[in-house]
Amino acid sequence: MSIAIVGAGAIGGQLGVKLALAGEKVTFIARGANLEAIRSGGMRLIDEDGTTHHARDVRATQSMAEAGVHDIVLLTVKAHQVGPIAEDLRHMIGPDTVVVTLQNGIPWWYFAGGHGGAHAGTHIESADPGGLIARNLDPAQVIGSVVYPAAILTEPGVVQVVEGQRYGLGELDGSKSARVLDLAERFTRAGFKAPVFDDIRAEIWLKLWGNLSFNPISALTHATLVDICQFPDTRALARSMMEEAETIAGKLGIGFRVGIDRRIAGAEKVGAHKTSMLQDVENGRAIELEALVGSVIELGRLTDTPTPHIDTVYALMRLLARSLESVNGRLAIQAA
Repeated sequence: MSIAIVGAGAIGGQLGVKLALAGEKVTFIARGANLEAIRSGGMRLIDEDGTTHHARDVRATQSMAEAGVHDIVLLTVKAHQVGPIAEDLRHMIGPDTVVVTLQNGIPWWYFAGGHGGAHAGTHIESADPGGLIARNLDPAQVIGSVVYPAAILTEPGVVQVVEGQRYGLGELDGSKSARVLDLAERFTRAGFKAPVFDDIRAEIWLKLWGNLSFNPISALTHATLVDICQFPDTRALARSMMEEAETIAGKLGIGFRVGIDRRIAGAEKVGAHKTSMLQDVENGRAIELEALVGSVIELGRLTDTPTPHIDTVYALMRLLARSLESVNGRLAIQAA
């Protein structure tokens, strides 16, 4: 089976290395120093227990046209990076290609693919500005995924796993199709846990519960997950943001299989981990704000749900992002 990994960062690297070592034909779509490192020496993965995996027999290219059509395309770039590459993605997608979306936040396809109710077919501008993704990707070819691992690209061609080996999968219509079961089997053979859910949107909300709160709070305070959870004021703020999101999700027919306290405890257990948004602030990268926070506010407006705590954190984070972007800057706390 030919598998393209679009985005050879932390998550793409983890998936690509293990799938390649399990016998899949893997092509990384990468660029810059990362592309050169993979071309010259393959991709290395350091697992939680320190075990190093080295996938040497992989292909790497910057050109999706050169990569050509694949059986499976794993989209591992961040949510705000999908739109700009959506048209190029069509070079890798044939009539039977399965496209797996592995972005955090509310996905562009949320109200497509069998989601009923009053909002069926509604476009979410925060998730897909200008409708670029929807015009180029067919939801019928999409399998949704929830990314649970935390990992870091420590240097070009090298990924360090902080925690986790689990990727939730699900068809948009909730069916247990042959293709989603086959994908889950391939992930399992590669060493991952790959449960197939009959309501992938509920799992997305469960992950988003943490992303919409912990990510911007960490980016604003430069605190790790355990620090946010153990500091009473930020723990309370995260809880208030989660409560607002829970109300929105409930109006969209989503129930949470765990409570807020358990979700916060899970984040605390991860420990001194810097969220991806904090890492982006420290490294001067574009911030994944709209899919994680802006989209929830948009859904709040759609469902007539007030979101005062989320609105406040979003406003602060937008200003920080604009300030950093205006000077092409980065921001990190350093010892005096």
